[in-house]
Amino acid sequence: MVLSKTASQTDVSVHSTFASRHVRNSLSRFKMPEDSIPKEAAFQIINDELMLDGNPRLNLASFVTTWMEPECNKLIMDAINKNYVDMDEYPVTTELQNRCVNMIAHLFNAPLGDSEAAVGVGTVGSSEAIMLAGLAFKRKWQNKRKAQGKPYDKPNIVTGANVQVCWEKFARYFEVELKEVKLREGYYVMDPIKAVEMVDENTICVAAILGSTLNGEFEDVKLLNDLLVEKNKETRWDTPIHVDAASGGFIAPFLYPELEWDFRLPLVKSINVSGHKYGLVYAGIGWVIWRSKEDLPEELIFHINYLGADQPTFTLNFSKGSSQVIAQYYQLIRLGHEGYKNVMENCHENVMVLKQGLEKTGRFDIVSKDDGVPLVAFSLKDNKRHDEFKISEMLRRYGWIVPAYTMPADAQHVTVLRVVIREDFSRTLAERLVLDIQKVVHELDDLPAKLNAKQEQCKNGSMKKTAIETQREITAYWKKYVTQRKTNKTQIC
Repeated sequence: MVLSKTASQTDVSVHSTFASRHVRNSLSRFKMPEDSIPKEAAFQIINDELMLDGNPRLNLASFVTTWMEPECNKLIMDAINKNYVDMDEYPVTTELQNRCVNMIAHLFNAPLGDSEAAVGVGTVGSSEAIMLAGLAFKRKWQNKRKAQGKPYDKPNIVTGANVQVCWEKFARYFEVELKEVKLREGYYVMDPIKAVEMVDENTICVAAILGSTLNGEFEDVKLLNDLLVEKNKETRWDTPIHVDAASGGFIAPFLYPELEWDFRLPLVKSINVSGHKYGLVYAGIGWVIWRSKEDLPEELIFHINYLGADQPTFTLNFSKGSSQVIAQYYQLIRLGHEGYKNVMENCHENVMVLKQGLEKTGRFDIVSKDDGVPLVAFSLKDNKRHDEFKISEMLRRYGWIVPAYTMPADAQHVTVLRVVIREDFSRTLAERLVLDIQKVVHELDDLPAKLNAKQEQCKNGSMKKTAIETQREITAYWKKYVTQRKTNKTQIC
């Protein structure tokens, strides 16, 4: 005789995940729940919410890598539980980091002897790398001023107004004055002549950007170096240069090998680069390389022994995962010079496809340069009817995330859209994006002009309506607009 058994409420193995009470009932959002829930329910709840995130590969606002080969993904997952800081426990991972530092130092033409090791460290990104480089400059400047018996309480850095926010963070967190060279319309990077004019005896360094976030342009580091050499001779200062190559550091060596921006220039003392941008690694890895040991004050390096052996450390954080370091090493040996060059050339070709497609519309001015970080920054020739922010908003309906933003001082009246071309952005996607931008512009041409005319009447006082009346009118117009589009499609069919 077979006995049947009624499933109790706690026998979760027989319930459908979506039918279980854990998914059907609302969970606390801001307080830890008292009771546990099954792993299947926890996974499904989180997975369902994450479906509402944007598609990373269509996020054209970001410079950060969104695709890697399956073999590298496996290496990442296999090392996900390794704490990089425990060098004695994971000596091979430490060795891989040292190899990466030396490979990148040679890529940046560091003046190293045959058996000389490079000076550098892996970080969680260029923000931490910039903080460390800035601290090295500040401490070295302070030590020199102390030795000379001069005040050392008012350090400053000279940058362009186009610098990434991490420079502002460094200045504020570590009490350094940020002296910014203002931009102007048509010139959206730091002017080396103006930058050198702003240098004084309290300047700990001048920061040059190899790949502006705003339009991808490389600043003229060679001219900055030459001008600063002359000023140092005149004043007997020794103001150095730091190159923020977060975006351009893995581009220039392969696309523009003759361009002098790195340690070939004598005043360049440190360089940061983002491995998670065009180093082609997922988010969470950056690098900072110093020209020599003399450029990194020894007192900034800490030594610990409570993890099993004496270990030097110069980082802002302590624990961090090993996966991204391993992934960077994979990319460096997997691609080599040939592979990185192919990837960067392909990105540049797709930039030209997108640029030419936008130019053919006759609606946009291209703000970015052909040389530099592979991106296209563009603005409307005529923004009286609608602006770049509206285009950015409507492109999201097609899945695209394309940022619109205003330029910094003194070019804040200029608004641009920017599309970053990464390794996984194909020519097909570039062509599709142009078509979708054209659709959005045509839709805006049909809609806002009529609404704006009525809004203008309200502003002039010739027509005054309540908020409800205005909302009803907009709703009625939308209904009419959608009906017309449906009718047109039916007629075409």
